[in-house]
Amino acid sequence: MKELDTAPILITGMSGGGLSTAAKVFEDKGFYVAQNLPPEIIVELVELCTRADSPVSKLAVVTDVRARMFPGSLIETIKELEGHGMEPVVLFMDARDSVLIKRFDSVRRTHPLQEGDTLKDGIEREREAVAEVRERADIIIDTTNLSVHDLRRVIEASFGSMNKDVPHVTIESFGFKHGSPRDADLVLDMRFLPNPYWVPELRGYRGVDKPVSDYVLSVPAAGAFIDRFVEMLDTMLAGYRHEGKDFITVGVGCTGGHHRSVAIAEELGRRLRETGKVEVNVLHRDINRE
Repeated sequence: MKELDTAPILITGMSGGGLSTAAKVFEDKGFYVAQNLPPEIIVELVELCTRADSPVSKLAVVTDVRARMFPGSLIETIKELEGHGMEPVVLFMDARDSVLIKRFDSVRRTHPLQEGDTLKDGIEREREAVAEVRERADIIIDTTNLSVHDLRRVIEASFGSMNKDVPHVTIESFGFKHGSPRDADLVLDMRFLPNPYWVPELRGYRGVDKPVSDYVLSVPAAGAFIDRFVEMLDTMLAGYRHEGKDFITVGVGCTGGHHRSVAIAEELGRRLRETGKVEVNVLHRDINRE
């Protein structure tokens, strides 16, 4: 049996959460992408792609709540793949209910589970239906505050090079005034550090710029915090791996997501890469937002 270059990726989540955009990103990255497959067909497709004569080396499958009309469930499919030694990576796309409603309204579509009721009723039914899969997901991406271009960057950063042998850590800076990321496994609050915004000569810079980075990292509390967090995360990673969780997202927040969180996220990324134990990607969600 041929081994795929990466684990098969199952893309699922809330209707309107960005599944189609995610599929396009994986297509652009050279994946063979199959959309809207019933659960029982997914195992057959993965097996087909692992045959010696298969031209497919990277596979992503999109399946959404409409597959419920067919026998089987996505959880059963995941377990069957695991039993065949083909453990998939599950990507769950999500967004806040209010945003999902706006997206459906903008394209004048009804929700697949609306059943003559309100759009909100359909979304609530879907949340209940996909709750178990969301809990099992390796990566959850909240698209509430993401543009199409932002989503592409988040997906590419979250998956990195897809090295199967090391944990993947995504460090995402953000501004609390824009809402904390719901897809983060850990959230760090940098508002205990002095704010460069109140230093006139630094206000126009960002945390990726040396003047701001130097200012933030010169505070003794910043260095002490980073040292302790890197040590703590090293302990947690062993536990995560034991529990089968290889993708971890760390949110690093400050007020606006321009200065402190960005500088600390960059330094955390550098320090974690130095360990050689993890694959690290750093994102700055709100760095260009007002």
